[in-house]
Amino acid sequence: MSLSNKLEIDIKKIKAVVFDCDGVLFDTAQANRMYYNTLLDHFGKPNLSDDQFRLVHMFTVKEALNYLFPEMDSMESVYAFMKDMGYHGFVQYMNVEPGLNELLESLRRCGYKRCIATNRTNTMADVLKIHDMESLFEMVVTAADVKNPKPAPDELVKIMTALNLKPEQILFVGDSEYDQLAAKGAGTWFTAFKNPALIAHYHAVSMADLGNMLSLKIK
Repeated sequence: MSLSNKLEIDIKKIKAVVFDCDGVLFDTAQANRMYYNTLLDHFGKPNLSDDQFRLVHMFTVKEALNYLFPEMDSMESVYAFMKDMGYHGFVQYMNVEPGLNELLESLRRCGYKRCIATNRTNTMADVLKIHDMESLFEMVVTAADVKNPKPAPDELVKIMTALNLKPEQILFVGDSEYDQLAAKGAGTWFTAFKNPALIAHYHAVSMADLGNMLSLKIK
């Protein structure tokens, strides 16, 4: 199943829709930028540049820290500060993508499994709890749940295995090159969300676009 810039998705085969978190379910740019800038400031480093933020926004926490603190032989002090700081105070700056709840409810009514594949780790549970979204997904896989996070396909493979689905029965919605590569590696359908530069089977700019693509009647 090759990726292209035109619609090739066989909608009738899809049984589960898998979402990336940051940049798809939520606009997390402000929250994540504030989080990492607070961390950098504590260690006397300047705020993230736009180029740095673009990379950190895709990375796992471990990858982000290795990238931002290459001079450190041990990340013990960084992790200690992160533990004290927590992410809870930044969740309020995460904005739920407009139309998301309506789309998720429509997917439920039509029998689709709703899942998350994210390179977040221990913050994902808090994000779903604070936004009262814990019951809206049948399965959530984070970077902490697999050996190799995105861009490796492990998160998507784990979902397919657990739900006993084939690659062509999965639609993955992501916004980064990591997501694109994960979908390609897993052999799933891929929809690029608000990122026209990605190679995808379909490009969407809103949750309504996704609903229309799947021929859903959203109330």
